[in-house]
Amino acid sequence: MQHRKLHDDGGQTTWVIVLETGDEVMQCMQRFAEEQGIFAAQFSAIGAFRRVVLNYFDWDAKQYIRIPVDQQVEVASLTGDIAQAPSGKPALHIHLVVGRRDGSAMAGHLGEGHVRPTLEIVLTESPTLLRKAYDPESGLALIRPSTA
Repeated sequence: MQHRKLHDDGGQTTWVIVLETGDEVMQCMQRFAEEQGIFAAQFSAIGAFRRVVLNYFDWDAKQYIRIPVDQQVEVASLTGDIAQAPSGKPALHIHLVVGRRDGSAMAGHLGEGHVRPTLEIVLTESPTLLRKAYDPESGLALIRPSTA
């Protein structure tokens, strides 16, 4: 993983983060957020994976269903945010759409993604803290602007 600060103005910082073959996205992004102390950001990315696991939230069961995709795929769209989890650590929330060789697409939350050959991420950090709070209806920690 390589990264570089592109711009910093009044606490709003833009970063470029480039992952390479073999990097796992969730681990790299979590480490980056923790090392840089990022608790409010949004990001997007393009690239490709050699293998990815999508997660689909089953509302009735209140749990994620894992959908492994064990093939090379293009990242057609990857968007996400970072907020502070109830634990105090940065919390990633990433959605993506991947395209398969036949042109079909699959989408969901990113569970894990193994890069090949690259994933190019542009992240914009906000100077304001963004917090998540436990939501009893869903059983998830969700962003609550009122807790910022």
